[in-house]
Amino acid sequence: MDGTHGRAGTLLGTVGVVLAVAGPVMLVRGRSGRKEIRTELAAQKITFPDRGLPVELGAYAGRRVETGTEAHAYAQFIKGNLDRATGGRAYAEITAALHAAGGDDEQLSELRQTAFMGQSLRASLMSAYQAWQITTLVTGLGAALTGLGVALVATADTLAPRSANRS
Repeated sequence: MDGTHGRAGTLLGTVGVVLAVAGPVMLVRGRSGRKEIRTELAAQKITFPDRGLPVELGAYAGRRVETGTEAHAYAQFIKGNLDRATGGRAYAEITAALHAAGGDDEQLSELRQTAFMGQSLRASLMSAYQAWQITTLVTGLGAALTGLGVALVATADTLAPRSANRS
């Protein structure tokens, strides 16, 4: 074998080792991130109502929100309630109407507070959902990098020059 194979093997081996080390780090970080999200969501003690959920959320009845998927579903539940309460208007639209009314319309002020709280809660839950999705991505990439790293190390080993004493 010529020196080109040896250099290629060394390069593949080095990259493989780096990936084989980076992969498990990503796996650990992904799992610890997911655990932190679960802990934070559980601490909020958010529970779906036992009844009155839209049909598409019926499977969540009575369940605690402890995963990103459940956070997303609860955010959808809040959105439905918020749309009904505000007539589909956003906080900014209600604020504009309040200002147009001179700023002292009690009903619009209360509706604006409802919109603000609902949209804030929904945004927090959607952030938890997005973080959950990122931990899934990090964990998957960690597994892929680990496998790729091991494969590259094995490939590098086959490219390594063999001495007369090695079989």
